[in-house]
Amino acid sequence: MRGANERKTERARGLRQSDNDAEALLWSELRDRRLNGFKFVRQVAIGPYFADFACRDERLVVEVDGSQHQIGSGDARRDKFMVMNGWSVLRFWNTDIFNDRAAVLETIVAVLERRLVGEVRSADLTFIPGERKR
Repeated sequence: MRGANERKTERARGLRQSDNDAEALLWSELRDRRLNGFKFVRQVAIGPYFADFACRDERLVVEVDGSQHQIGSGDARRDKFMVMNGWSVLRFWNTDIFNDRAAVLETIVAVLERRLVGEVRSADLTFIPGERKR
């Protein structure tokens, strides 16, 4: 079992080192509890997937997508896995991080403070609330 965890740890390290510019820019805003005191981690393993960013306390995953993603079946599968395991998923485009970072950060805070709770699927934003365990 330890070997599997070591492989995931090494993969996460590699992903952190290969962050794209949008991810690096967003990380500079999320790290060290800079966003309203919420603690985020990056490239964290959640089941078989790696989330770009996650706030474990609030079970929120934040994904940054480039044009190559276009929300394909792989993204849909990983979103479904995370949501079924109690994680909410919030997706932004790289261009939004570069062009309207303040709005991106405000949207993240709105989710964390539960001002945005319902599902949103638009050209600019995807938010899927996690399923609550009973």
